[in-house]
Amino acid sequence: MSESYAGKINRKLQKKRRIINAAAGREPADLVLKNASYVNVFSNEICQGDIAVAEGLIVGMGSYSGKTEDDCGGKIVLPGFLDAHIHLESSLVSPREFARAVLPHGTTTVVTDPHEIANVMGTDGIEFMLQATEGLPVDVRFMLPSCVPATPLDESGAALDYRAIDSFYDHPRVQGLAEMMNFVGIIAGDDQPVEKIVASQAHHKKIDGHAPDLQGNDLNAYIAAGVYSDHECHDLQDAIAKLERGQFIMIRDGTAARNLEALAPLLCDKYAERCMFCTDDKHPNDLLEKGHIDYIVKKAIALGADPITAVKVACHNAARYFLLNNRGAIAPGYLGDFVIIDNFQDFNIRRVYKKGVLMAENGVPREIPEPKIEPYLLERAYDTFHLQTLAPEDFADHRPRGIIGMVPGEITTVDAGYSDRIDVEYDVLKIAVVERHKNTRHIGVGYLQGYGLKSGAVATSISHDSHNIIVVGCTDADCAAAANHVAELGGGIVVWDGGVKAEVPLPIAGIMSDRPLLEVNEALEAAKATAHALGVSQDIDPFMTLSFMALPVIPSLRITTRGVFDVTSQNYI
Repeated sequence: MSESYAGKINRKLQKKRRIINAAAGREPADLVLKNASYVNVFSNEICQGDIAVAEGLIVGMGSYSGKTEDDCGGKIVLPGFLDAHIHLESSLVSPREFARAVLPHGTTTVVTDPHEIANVMGTDGIEFMLQATEGLPVDVRFMLPSCVPATPLDESGAALDYRAIDSFYDHPRVQGLAEMMNFVGIIAGDDQPVEKIVASQAHHKKIDGHAPDLQGNDLNAYIAAGVYSDHECHDLQDAIAKLERGQFIMIRDGTAARNLEALAPLLCDKYAERCMFCTDDKHPNDLLEKGHIDYIVKKAIALGADPITAVKVACHNAARYFLLNNRGAIAPGYLGDFVIIDNFQDFNIRRVYKKGVLMAENGVPREIPEPKIEPYLLERAYDTFHLQTLAPEDFADHRPRGIIGMVPGEITTVDAGYSDRIDVEYDVLKIAVVERHKNTRHIGVGYLQGYGLKSGAVATSISHDSHNIIVVGCTDADCAAAANHVAELGGGIVVWDGGVKAEVPLPIAGIMSDRPLLEVNEALEAAKATAHALGVSQDIDPFMTLSFMALPVIPSLRITTRGVFDVTSQNYI
């Protein structure tokens, strides 16, 4: 039987009285961090005192006693960290496993864009992620995908207009509209992207941006449309131009893109109030070896940023931007989310509290219960491959096709001419994208130079942003075999050479594993080593680099299900 309205009000009153009594010192707090030196994000200084928590909220700083007391003498207490923009799917593991990975690093809130899974499952993907993150000790907030598919050239599993996502704005963990990648459409005033901005503003929500190097009146038009932030700034000039026009700058330092060093001068009195940290994409090895937002804070301090400024950018600024007004600070009425470190130089995290509950100590997280997901959504997530068995003939094409020339250390490419055959000696390999959502039998074929593979094939169902199967191989038979095995796995990464040499199953929508992070990372690193042993260039991430070859918004050449596309001229070649 559900609780009556009067019952709910009475329960809330009792809770509020408990908070007031603990704050006044009339009752013991639930938790007291004794003898704390803590960062005060309002006065920009280190303050001293006990920090008391009751009912999950900080009730006061001063002199307190509690049911549980933690002596923090000699340590520094910080507010919990907030990642302002991430795609949880990029971790390759379930949201629960992601939470277990980042909690020991002090992350207590993330703002995710479920863009990747929405391209596979549509609104079911958004609902899946909402349920998979319910009740986690890392508070997961959502920005709704704005570009599914990313461009009209993509063949994704769904196409979402503003009507499809509108009802999600009523969910209490939805903060707004995610990165509006279609800045060309916004500037042109096209109906679909503008409708999404108007709808988000009608719900009084935030709109995040994605507009690298946009300048002048085009930038003015983009911001005037209602785009409040940008995480794509890779140099100081781009960032300051946007900041001067009122945008908030998300300083990104993740796996695929690392912009902190270029943007570190923003972490000063003049600009820092308009900045926050984000990772965008964070792969298993990075999470395990480097960390999360804590890694960015530590790196920022090493680059010369004032420690208190770096901490504010890591928590308070993002909380204010997203109107998460009860987090990002150590003050009465704020959530009891704490990161306890030894010092600013070493930045070793000793303990992490979420709402006053100890959730990680010395790098070890507490056990996290498995979220409940509707059977229908689980079935959908594990059944996203709809294509027939592929044959070598499906990849055969004797007409000249464009050669995508890879650029060392970059995900941009160049036009390397044409070929009508594979030539391993000259590093000209077959590359193809196989539509896997709706069994259209569409297979786009081209050539790739600079990858280095000498034998076999590499295939993956992580191919941004539509997540079809992308494969590169030394023969048509190798391409077919590797792509078929990806489909047999229900999604994943496959290194093939006369048989399966390495694999990373990703059965959740073809982009995430249901296995522990350590296990996924071991399989991923073994697959990388195998791909390198088959000739893939050592300075290339065999899978991440390949996944971006299918994204037709990055110059100059890309591969889609319809063939090689010139992003600059907007023509197939």
